[in-house]
Amino acid sequence: MKQAPFRLEPVLRLRRTEERAAGLAAAAAAREAAAAAERAEQQAQALSTRSLPGGLDGRAFIAAMVASTTAAADVSAARALAVAQAEQAELVRERWTEAAQRTKGLERLRERHVAALQAAADVAEARVVDDLVTRRHSTDRRREEEQTWTD
Repeated sequence: MKQAPFRLEPVLRLRRTEERAAGLAAAAAAREAAAAAERAEQQAQALSTRSLPGGLDGRAFIAAMVASTTAAADVSAARALAVAQAEQAELVRERWTEAAQRTKGLERLRERHVAALQAAADVAEARVVDDLVTRRHSTDRRREEEQTWTD
């Protein structure tokens, strides 16, 4: 008996591909977020070790303060970027989860399809066995009846 194909098989393959792509994107986004957080932390550590050298004249002091203020702004921007990338990574992970749920739904449909086909095959096999048993029984009964009349 030829098995009927699962009509949604191309859609299932597409969903699996989408899920893999979303998983790769989620992994890349998580790596980028972690790298941004690490860069921000390194910049913050570099800023904390900074100190003003002694004996500066006014211009050098102002220049050092401007450099420190700029470095602090860079650290703040790096931290903001790390937070934004972490939020973006979370959104990408949610898309991956949604893609996995859509794929799982289609896989359940496919499993039901396979189960229905197996149940239909089992019913057909049982029907064939019943027909064979019934035919054999009726043939045996006819023979018995024929023998009864001929005796």
